[in-house]
Amino acid sequence: MSSETIFSKIIRQEIPAPLLYQDELVSAFRDIQPQAPQHILIVPNKIIPTVNDVCAEDEQALGRMFIAAHKIAKELGIDESGYRLIVNCNRDAGQEVFHLHMHLLGGAPLGPLLAEALV
Repeated sequence: MSSETIFSKIIRQEIPAPLLYQDELVSAFRDIQPQAPQHILIVPNKIIPTVNDVCAEDEQALGRMFIAAHKIAKELGIDESGYRLIVNCNRDAGQEVFHLHMHLLGGAPLGPLLAEALV
């Protein structure tokens, strides 16, 4: 198993954080530095450092992340108005915790994904 992460400790509730969703494959909790009114992190329970480390056996957990995202968005009442899902891979993309995770952002208009200067 890969080295421990803050997310794996939250998944096991060694670090207290209310879980919005948890099953045998994935867990979800609020980001401690929210970038939108609703900012949830959805993570596989297995430590996968980056998207580059995904293998065929992770397919079910990655699919479950999207199922969890929809369920959470519906519970938060943002499924109809819209939400954004973001997965960063490595430092240039802004990944800070090397435990693959999906950001679910919503609750307000989010604007363009990238600044115009970058496109």
